[in-house]
Amino acid sequence: MALTSEKKQEIIKKYARGDKDTGSAEVQIAILTEEINTLTAHLKEHTHDYHSRRGLLKKVGQRRSMLAYLSKKDFTRYRALVEQLGLRK
Repeated sequence: MALTSEKKQEIIKKYARGDKDTGSAEVQIAILTEEINTLTAHLKEHTHDYHSRRGLLKKVGQRRSMLAYLSKKDFTRYRALVEQLGLRK
């Protein structure tokens, strides 16, 4: 269920702030969002997979804390990222 390296590189290229940027908040949140989406799809089919559900909840909490950090640090970057990922309704 982990992301393939090609998919991860594609996400990094799309959300990176510079050429060698792999660890910025935007990149980390985008990768977590993709992992959350794949786990959600997996859990719709396998409803009794409680171990994966725990991993999903950990990733959601991690993304929430990263989003809180980004909103405190630079609100315009936060708004742009939320708009790109389509997180808030």
